[in-house]
Amino acid sequence: QLQASGGGWVQAGGSLRLSCTASGLTSNSYTSAWFRQAPGKEREFVGCNWRNTGRSYYGDSVKGGFTASRDNAKNTMYLQMNSGKPEDTALYYCAVATTVIFSTMTEASAYSYWGQGTQVTVSS
Repeated sequence: QLQASGGGWVQAGGSLRLSCTASGLTSNSYTSAWFRQAPGKEREFVGCNWRNTGRSYYGDSVKGGFTASRDNAKNTMYLQMNSGKPEDTALYYCAVATTVIFSTMTEASAYSYWGQGTQVTVSS
């Protein structure tokens, strides 16, 4: 199970950190990812940390504005948003995959476990 927290409201240019704790999974054995979905839009890949290496990858639309990280000792993943923009307003989801292949890491269907979503609102 994944439990997300840390969403909220922030003014444009502000920062916010989301957290997501995984239970029942062995740390470092999975790829952890963040997606977001704005009203009327499809779910969008934000970033992930690849299993074993922890190397991070980001969606083209969010590069530079977000940092994905994880603490394997705590089995917790993080998403740091810096310099938020109104277009970053969305419901943010954490997700985990144990068998995702590299070419599909940006696809929501590749992830088996999902958090409940946490709302981020960036006002102008």
